[in-house]
Amino acid sequence: MAKNQELQDLVYQVRRDILRMVHKVNSGHPGGSLGCTEFFVALYNEVMDLKEGFDMDGIGEDLFFLSNGHISPVFYSVLARKGYFPVEELNTFRLINSRLQGHPTTHEGLPGVRIASGSLGQGMSVAIGAALAKKLNGDNHLVFSLHGDGELQEGQNWEAIMYAAGNRVDNLIATVDRNGQQIDGPTEKVLPLGDVAEKFKVFGWDVMEIANGNDLDQVVAGLKEAKSRTGKGKPVCIVMTTEMGNGVDFMMHTHAWHGKAPSDEQLAVALAQNPETLGDY
Repeated sequence: MAKNQELQDLVYQVRRDILRMVHKVNSGHPGGSLGCTEFFVALYNEVMDLKEGFDMDGIGEDLFFLSNGHISPVFYSVLARKGYFPVEELNTFRLINSRLQGHPTTHEGLPGVRIASGSLGQGMSVAIGAALAKKLNGDNHLVFSLHGDGELQEGQNWEAIMYAAGNRVDNLIATVDRNGQQIDGPTEKVLPLGDVAEKFKVFGWDVMEIANGNDLDQVVAGLKEAKSRTGKGKPVCIVMTTEMGNGVDFMMHTHAWHGKAPSDEQLAVALAQNPETLGDY
């Protein structure tokens, strides 16, 4: 119970970080970040096997690759709260010469970030390459990745998805954030995706679903189940249903907050719904 409360407290604090970062510079992507908060908190604090410190090779530990890089606020917050870099550095989000650019990059040397992402559709290929490298190195650790559902409209994904199954990349767990929203509207109106889980299945993946990706217990249990399915000849896909803008009532059930910052008044309302638990930066 104590552990669950610690994780929930972290969820609240990460939401606050996201909102305050985006508000300060009047720029960024709060919707998807808020929708994936539970996923990032669970992944980095309950699921992945991580070493102390950070190096780009990542040998002897699990790796994570963020494909939909525009949700960098949640990524940066969780990395900072995990100790990869000072929490106070969140104050520099999207500023000139900051290591915390709007989309993660590598040339600033930010610990925790192994690829530049933001050009959608490329993360699957990178994750597969890293997973194959682990096999070649005799490293039994896993590779995790996260992808937006709208991002699956990019064709490169499906070449990579086919390749991973055909080459038995069974140390990979790819999660699709199925929030049903993208920058121009609902995914089913922009370009219908159909049954995402069934698509991965027919491409040869082992597929499971997390019905509520904003329920911390479900996310932890789902990720742990996915780990138990690795090493059996198939890459693993998790189709995770989330709500864009989760935790802030006026940001939910719409695509409007995909890439829009809250006003001063809206920030106050949003923060009131997410209590300060671990201290604001």
